[in-house]
Amino acid sequence: MTSTHEKVRYSSEGEVIHTPISAAEGVERALKMLEGRWKLLILFHLFGGKLLRFSELERALPAISQKMLIQQLRQMETDGIVRRIVHHQVPPKVEYGLTDWGQALCPALDALLKWAAHPRPTAEDDRKDP
Repeated sequence: MTSTHEKVRYSSEGEVIHTPISAAEGVERALKMLEGRWKLLILFHLFGGKLLRFSELERALPAISQKMLIQQLRQMETDGIVRRIVHHQVPPKVEYGLTDWGQALCPALDALLKWAAHPRPTAEDDRKDP
């Protein structure tokens, strides 16, 4: 019996060559990091190198509770998407921004947004000959 899972290989340029299984698993891991009602909204407010204080994020997302905003920011910080910058002053000042890796999500989410804007094919479209 043949195996349906091949090992991930690397091209001569060092680029990862995925199998269908490893590609699906990688995308699933990425989507899991973005899972949550507020994470995408937080990301879109921070794109472009913006640094926002907690209170500014709270005002930008009026329907979110403080507890939920804290949880979402902590999860994104743990995942390496958001960085928390503490300015040691009185009163304390904390800002949030995207890491370089988090900022790299922008083109991927932009491509997803463009894909979602395309008209959805109907069942009739699927039956047409190419």
